Amino acid sequence: MSSTLEIQAPMQGTIVEVQVKVGDLVRLGQPLLIMESMKLEHVVEAEINGVVRLLSVSPGETVKEGQVLVRIEEAEVSAAAEQEVAEVDLDRIRPDLAAVIERHAIGLDAARPDMVERRRKVHRRTTRENIADLVDDGTFVEYGPLVIAPQRRRHSVEYLIRRTPADGLVGGIGEVNGHLFEGHKKQVVAMSYDYTVLAGTQGGQNHRKKDRLFELAEKWKLPVVLFTEGGGGRPGDTDGMGGSGLDCLAFYLFARLSGAVPIVAINSGYCFAGNAALLGCADVVIAAKDSNIGMGGPAMIEGGGLGVYEPKEIGPMSVQVPNGVVDIEVEDEIEAVAVAKKYLSYFQGAVSEWDCADQRLLRSVIPENRLRMYDVRTVIDLMFDTDSVLELRPRFGVGMITAFARIEGRPVGVVANNPAHLAGAIDSDNADKAARFIQLCDAFDIPIITLIDTPGMMVGPEVEKTALVRHCSRLFVTAANATVPMVSIVLRKCYGLGSQGMAAATLKAPVITVAWPTGEFGGMGLEGFVRLGYRKEIEEATAEDPEKGEALYRQLVDKMYDHGKALNTATWFEIDDVIDPAESRKVISRALAATPPPPAREHKKHPYIDTW
Repeated sequence: MSSTLEIQAPMQGTIVEVQVKVGDLVRLGQPLLIMESMKLEHVVEAEINGVVRLLSVSPGETVKEGQVLVRIEEAEVSAAAEQEVAEVDLDRIRPDLAAVIERHAIGLDAARPDMVERRRKVHRRTTRENIADLVDDGTFVEYGPLVIAPQRRRHSVEYLIRRTPADGLVGGIGEVNGHLFEGHKKQVVAMSYDYTVLAGTQGGQNHRKKDRLFELAEKWKLPVVLFTEGGGGRPGDTDGMGGSGLDCLAFYLFARLSGAVPIVAINSGYCFAGNAALLGCADVVIAAKDSNIGMGGPAMIEGGGLGVYEPKEIGPMSVQVPNGVVDIEVEDEIEAVAVAKKYLSYFQGAVSEWDCADQRLLRSVIPENRLRMYDVRTVIDLMFDTDSVLELRPRFGVGMITAFARIEGRPVGVVANNPAHLAGAIDSDNADKAARFIQLCDAFDIPIITLIDTPGMMVGPEVEKTALVRHCSRLFVTAANATVPMVSIVLRKCYGLGSQGMAAATLKAPVITVAWPTGEFGGMGLEGFVRLGYRKEIEEATAEDPEKGEALYRQLVDKMYDHGKALNTATWFEIDDVIDPAESRKVISRALAATPPPPAREHKKHPYIDTW
């Protein structure tokens, strides 16, 4: 015996449309009627296969919740009929979806060939090409692609849609280096000014877009990569965004990210005013050789009555690289993105695959002649994992090397004296460079390896004009308060306050302090120590016979050198050991393995990272 089913009103409402009649064969899921409640239409569907035996309502009738609308007697329905109800055209694009797809397409490069051609003429990529190169395929989720410039009082909406897509800033969240790492550490906020839209200026809506993404970066601890090409503030917005605009939040929110997440700025072309201010907040600045970076562009300079200049005269790389504004100069945007990926990898964790040079090569890097110069970069390249070294600021503070690298896949920071410049003596720029890098490593719990070869702090009346006392003391204060593990290796000279600064203010501060056989130690440079400590004796011998005075001087220096040799210093336990240079990697990796992993942090370790 067949059963029947009563279909009741799911809520109080009005019948709008009846789509069946008594005697109709209906299928499970088939619409029976449409009712309206609170201005929203609801479809009432068949709940079984069968025949309509009762239809108790008609269009326009008001019904109450639970009222019987339709009675269906169960009956068999052919498989073809059931399939007809179930089939949905998955490829059908409804008009509303078509409008959305069309609107998104307007802002893509394919719809803007004239703008793409303009980029090609200056040998640069488009904004979207740069972001696509940075993030892993298929991972980018864009925020605000439909935004337009707030200039409705000046232009039609259609014009703004076509000419100001995304209000000149493309931004969102994507993955970087997903092939190397698993988990959330590969997620980053990627954003870029679009120079083809109003010269990459900072508009009212793209400021709000930055605000949104900066807040997400802070909340979810996401690194930020910002392409900064553009001309700064935009004076042409008209849609009631404010008066002076000085209350915009973007600079505040971006500056607050310092120390919370890694921040990378990438530039190619012109970067002035507000764009430069954001660039200067970054932990690392990567710039193509065709970049011009300045706090004020030509218009601001001329407006201030300071003369008329072409954009290329302002902040070229010949200025901004040696002065330390730019950390890494690259050939073009392609190399810039590759370097940014490498930089981010140090903050994403260890890699499982690595290789290194034959460590026996380290035994011969430093000449047996203790007065002969050598290239400390060769030491670094050999000691750390192959192709893992990324040096920052190579043309600023050239007496100090700062670089990220890896030991057995683990990220580390490297600080090394450069004996090719002033024999490795530490001047103000060198001290600043090292201190700021140590602060950066410490903020993100990256261990530090220092390679020491310095005659001490630089001395003399001229260097004191650079506020050397304060700058060198900055190195002491910063390093002594860092909490990440430090390993110090004395390559050759380890003299005076400079060597102490390289070891966080004392040779006992690092997890381990060792020396190579070429190491030599002293409270100051041996030659200076002899000339000061034995001045009377040398002067007397020289007065008697200049050759005799020089011989005495050399004899005393050789004696002091024997006393300060690493092997002798180790007998006083001022250092932990003298090692075979080929064992350096082993010493570093074992020392770091002895330290506990950094604690999970909800808040910043440091309030911020110095911009300088």
